[in-house]
Amino acid sequence: MKELIQKTRSYRRFDENKKQTREQLLSIVEAARLSPSAGNMQRLRFRLVHEEKACEYLFEQLAWAGYLKDWDGPAKGERPTSYILILAQENRSSFLDVDIGIAAQSMMLTAVSEGLGGCMIGSFHRDRTNASFATEEYKVALVLALGVPVEQVELEDAKDGDIHYYRLADGTHRVPKLPLSTLVME
Repeated sequence: MKELIQKTRSYRRFDENKKQTREQLLSIVEAARLSPSAGNMQRLRFRLVHEEKACEYLFEQLAWAGYLKDWDGPAKGERPTSYILILAQENRSSFLDVDIGIAAQSMMLTAVSEGLGGCMIGSFHRDRTNASFATEEYKVALVLALGVPVEQVELEDAKDGDIHYYRLADGTHRVPKLPLSTLVME
């Protein structure tokens, strides 16, 4: 399990020639369906986006990698080939964000276990995204961009508390993680 968690990174570049099927995406959503939710309320809904035109439209609504100021996101040929949108009712309860996080991580772990990678994206043009993909009752809360990754993502120990991810000249994406001794409070 620990190895799977280490492989479940934010991948932002994909092989656009390798598409996911509806059945693959449903398998990933099944992981969210089986996951715990506060009070077992099961308040989340999911929208699958895998048709080319819809993927192109959604891609234009997203913001990519805030720490990489000189990168506008994946180039053509490296864009996500599918998305799963997590939708929630607007009258949010105090535990809804927890439910969204649990569902998203369950789906990302499942995607990685099936040879895919992805990125959870909370920065997107909400009005346009909701106009195209939401319902009156359920609005888009989080976007999971998915595909077959074409980039190397490596973890490293954070130096001097600097957690800003970055790219090496060869394109390797580096993600600094704080040491366990910093996180566990005695």
